[in-house]
Amino acid sequence: MANEVVHVRDGADALDYLYQRGQFAGRPDGQPTLVLLDLKMPKVDGIEVLRQVKGDPALKTIPVVMMTSSPEEQDLVNSYQLGVNGYVVKPVKFHEFVDAVKQVGAFWAVINEPPPGSLQRSESARS
Repeated sequence: MANEVVHVRDGADALDYLYQRGQFAGRPDGQPTLVLLDLKMPKVDGIEVLRQVKGDPALKTIPVVMMTSSPEEQDLVNSYQLGVNGYVVKPVKFHEFVDAVKQVGAFWAVINEPPPGSLQRSESARS
């Protein structure tokens, strides 16, 4: 992807990034074009990050894709009930994972049209 990718360590850092607080208080304004989440992040899990993002009027239009190792149907159902925009089971092989991330990123950053008036920046936040 040509877009900048921001990687954070855990769900708490993901929320801090999105809300521009803590170590991310001075980051430039605007929101990511896409957020990639994992269900099993430390501190705050992906479901809770998704719940907060989709429950906040200022963040809910940001596309969120769950990229996880869980093929469990309940995880899939819970994610979609909370408003996830896509759910991808991560390939085991690293090069296949990188290819999957590129494909997801290309769709959301290049092909997909964001909502009118969104303040999304040309970057992806990945947790």
